[in-house]
Amino acid sequence: MNESERSHLSGKALEAYDRMLERVQGRLKQMQETSLQTLEDEVQQAVEFEYELEELTREEADLLGAYLQRDLEHLLHFVEETGEGLREWLQLDLSLLENTLADRLLSVADQTLVDTLELKQKLENDDAGHYISGEVATAGMFRCMNCSHMVCLTRTSHLHPCDACGSHYFERVTSHWPPKEA
Repeated sequence: MNESERSHLSGKALEAYDRMLERVQGRLKQMQETSLQTLEDEVQQAVEFEYELEELTREEADLLGAYLQRDLEHLLHFVEETGEGLREWLQLDLSLLENTLADRLLSVADQTLVDTLELKQKLENDDAGHYISGEVATAGMFRCMNCSHMVCLTRTSHLHPCDACGSHYFERVTSHWPPKEA
């Protein structure tokens, strides 16, 4: 999917992303144990639910599911690596965010799931923190990979091309992650 197709998600995409996040968070709260497979299954069920509402195309629902999976895995890996919380991951003052977003993301980060995600990321290509303009991402700080210009999202939004250089490629900026080499 090219940048033009990513940026043409329907107007309901941002709301759908937040609903999917809420649905996954609610379902995981009810479970005693979770795993990477459980997270993937819950994200897929949220995708199917959104698709059945007939507000999104199949491609849009699947793409939002991939964005949600990426963001949750990135958060969980960060928490495991640093022992720090959502404030550091987002690098924003939490007063800028709705308290519900913080509650939703943090409730997903149980230890079993974090351990499983860490192992998976070590085994796979590690580009979970990379974003392309037009993608949907949750709140946080993003650095242009071309000119290092910083972009701040205060809520779930589409990433737009860099204001400084027009580049389409960003990385999420988190404190102390990935770990600095000694």
